Amino acid sequence: MSKPILVHGHTGGPNPWKVVMMLEELKLPYEIKFWDFSELHKDPYEQKNPNGRTPTIEDPNTGITLWESGAIIEYLVETYDKDSTFTYTTSPNKYLLKQWLHFQMSGQGTSSPAHPSTSPHITNHPILGPYFGQKMWFTYYHSEKLPSAIDRYAAEIKRVIGVVDMHLKRAGTPYLVGDKFTYADLAFVPWFNAVPWALQQPDVEKEFEKEYPAYFAWWTKVRNRPAVKKTLDDQLEAIKKSS
Repeated sequence: MSKPILVHGHTGGPNPWKVVMMLEELKLPYEIKFWDFSELHKDPYEQKNPNGRTPTIEDPNTGITLWESGAIIEYLVETYDKDSTFTYTTSPNKYLLKQWLHFQMSGQGTSSPAHPSTSPHITNHPILGPYFGQKMWFTYYHSEKLPSAIDRYAAEIKRVIGVVDMHLKRAGTPYLVGDKFTYADLAFVPWFNAVPWALQQPDVEKEFEKEYPAYFAWWTKVRNRPAVKKTLDDQLEAIKKSS
């Protein structure tokens, strides 16, 4: 049995839970060390990740320390998914998976702590982006309310959901790539799970069921996977304990 992989994360940040979700799906042992955002831009964390963001993993089985959630997911799949359960190994699907992972990373959400040199008024909140994170930033953390920014990023959240919906309709497949759940589907889960909070609409998924039916059918399947449900429950419990 492999030794537990150490995940460095934050209770509320979606990206560490993306990695935890992948570990759960792969049935790999792991441990989580939670950091406060105020600790990430100084040692000892910066020794592991000079970018001062979460997640970072330390894998004692290979000796690697790795940061950036997308890179970590690719590493975990390439290293431990021996049966290619969550990936494809041949073209074009191999590259379509990467396409969706890159779209998730660039178009859906990333997060990082506020750096004291650029945001001295913020000591314990994330700087978030691209679109999903920016909506959260301007809604909850920015020093002044900017309705135009809030509206813009709310529209971008729905645009990204619309992209997924349109693709699933055109492809006619139950998942983003082919007929099986892959790491590409998994990568979207933590940020899509945060959409009701980001939009300040607890019942917004009822709207999505009507407006984006292909997305909603996919989302319902994906979020009800046992490993996904467990991870989301664990995240909620961790948030409660830290608050």
